[in-house]
Amino acid sequence: MTDKLPLPTQTDKELRETYGELLLQLAEEDERIVVLNADLARSDSTLKFKERFPERFIDVGVAEANMMGISAGLANMGLIPIAHSFTPFATRRAFDQITISIAYAGLPVKIMGTDPGVTAELNGGTHMSFEDAGIMRNLANMVIVEPADAYQFSSLFRDIIYHEKPVYTRMYRRRKDKFFNGDEKFEIGKIFTMKDGKDITIIASGLMVGQAIIAANMLEEEGISVRLLNMYTLKPVDEETIIKAARETGRIVVAENHSILNGWGSAVCEVVSENYPVPVARIGVRDHFGEVGLTDFLLQKYKMTAKDIYDASKNLLRTK
Repeated sequence: MTDKLPLPTQTDKELRETYGELLLQLAEEDERIVVLNADLARSDSTLKFKERFPERFIDVGVAEANMMGISAGLANMGLIPIAHSFTPFATRRAFDQITISIAYAGLPVKIMGTDPGVTAELNGGTHMSFEDAGIMRNLANMVIVEPADAYQFSSLFRDIIYHEKPVYTRMYRRRKDKFFNGDEKFEIGKIFTMKDGKDITIIASGLMVGQAIIAANMLEEEGISVRLLNMYTLKPVDEETIIKAARETGRIVVAENHSILNGWGSAVCEVVSENYPVPVARIGVRDHFGEVGLTDFLLQKYKMTAKDIYDASKNLLRTK
């Protein structure tokens, strides 16, 4: 048996609670912080911000496109606007306003999209976006970050808020996952190596980090050396780390809580095909809209479980 990773655990608070605390703390220090919301303040834990800083809180109602336009105006005045909504409404519903008013204008608006992918759960297909990161990835000037747990989010928070470019963050509102211990250092645009290995690389983001850890341990029990990478930044892509993994392990499995089209798997395929071609398997949603269901059920339905990652890895290991 080779090295194994500790299994994921749970914290005592939801990620949105940590986010709300970080937001309040930063707002106390910096009066330029302004929060915009689309009628979801209780849902995304910005209600306390509204109570503490009512003059710096704008609830636009169910008018997300307008929210992006207002955010752009505030950023143009030198403020730091942070706009919030569920992932589909924070991206595809307001995409033209984000494109022209924010990305094209080069304004550093911060967009928080909550409940990405299957974690929208019982809100169902209308609120379950599998393409949000993909469409945002098309935009010049846009940075895309997906913290996997509260510790990673805390480490990246100030870099996200003070980044010179617009940043889209996929935020796991109700998750309590704990993958990191708080001692790690994370940098936007880099991949974090959770475990080194030489036989195969598994690259995972967000929710799928937990599934990838379990899959890696299943493989390690069979004597297979796994390199596990956490790709918490989709854009800009850490090409150097991906190319290094391709050269040194020869096979890559990418696991994402997103469509396999134009997300993490696509980004990895683009890098390796242009620099060091190796077999790549993609675990994610395949040409499907969302639906009502709990996370574990949906992971099974869309074949995104640890067993699916394990099976894809085994299939790649059989290739020459």
